[in-house]
Amino acid sequence: MNLPELNLDPPFNITRTSHVVLTVADLEASRLFYTEVVGLMVTEQTGDTLYLRGIEEACHHSLVLKRSKEPPRCERVGMRVLRERDLEPLKAFFDRQGLNTAWADVPHQGKTLHVTDISGVPLEFCASMTVVPRPLTQFHLHKGGSALRIDHYQILVPDVGKACAFYMSAGFWLTEYLSPGNSGEFAGVFLARKGNPHDIVFFKEKGPRLHHAAFAAPESFHIMRACDCAGALGFGKSVERGPGRHGPGHALYVYLRDPDGHRVEIFNTHYQAMDLEVAPVRWDPADPFRVNPWGLPAQRKWYQEATPFAGVELNEPAVRPNPVTLERYLAGDGH
Repeated sequence: MNLPELNLDPPFNITRTSHVVLTVADLEASRLFYTEVVGLMVTEQTGDTLYLRGIEEACHHSLVLKRSKEPPRCERVGMRVLRERDLEPLKAFFDRQGLNTAWADVPHQGKTLHVTDISGVPLEFCASMTVVPRPLTQFHLHKGGSALRIDHYQILVPDVGKACAFYMSAGFWLTEYLSPGNSGEFAGVFLARKGNPHDIVFFKEKGPRLHHAAFAAPESFHIMRACDCAGALGFGKSVERGPGRHGPGHALYVYLRDPDGHRVEIFNTHYQAMDLEVAPVRWDPADPFRVNPWGLPAQRKWYQEATPFAGVELNEPAVRPNPVTLERYLAGDGH
């Protein structure tokens, strides 16, 4: 199949996944889950807003939780640019495509740009945050999964090919992609900026919706510790998928649902992806030995349930994911 063209020289420099903003019903229950199970550190709580970060992170927040009486939503996903001067050409990039852009005043962030991408995903970009002490070597403070840092998001969208082409035109590298059989279509794409396989992942489903935010763990045993802490604190049923091992990326992982149903992944990171001569890896979602080397396959809800974005209309794919392929994969039989 023909892959979208990579733009190596955009007039701006997006560097990495940065943060995610979620609404929750019970801030204290969410605080317990994210600190004691995931292992994030509380940076600050101001009224109905809680700011958290990983033990490796020296910037103010990678997860923002806002108390709300409305159904749980994702307000925005955040990314960083290298310098503040990257924001103006980035705004022009979105403006040229007729997408919504606006400057925003966001606590603990420098100049911030709010934009809507080609799929309707609400994003924000900033070049700096308030710097706080990095608790990496304060081992007595580490809890649960000891989450190091935010690594990536997975987002469900109705047209993966359109999303892929848009982000590659903004300088994102395609590192892996799912293409069923000889369809010539994308079922999922992995797009990177920071030198590992993904900062943002898109899968084909009704959307846009946030499938999960992923946090890196220091060692594989921290994944098991997160599960043990979930069980001890009454969150045992929130363990949705795994522990298991991803196929191409080879990382160990577990997926959990927080008290509001937002999905979070804890995993022990992937390989390095920084060299232009290395072609994107293609894999077939119908091959269980490739996608899920061992352990039980994911439940149907892992594919189809996700967090809506606040105020964003959902759209169905023009062609639904192949139900036969999905049923075979769910059964662990891709043949």
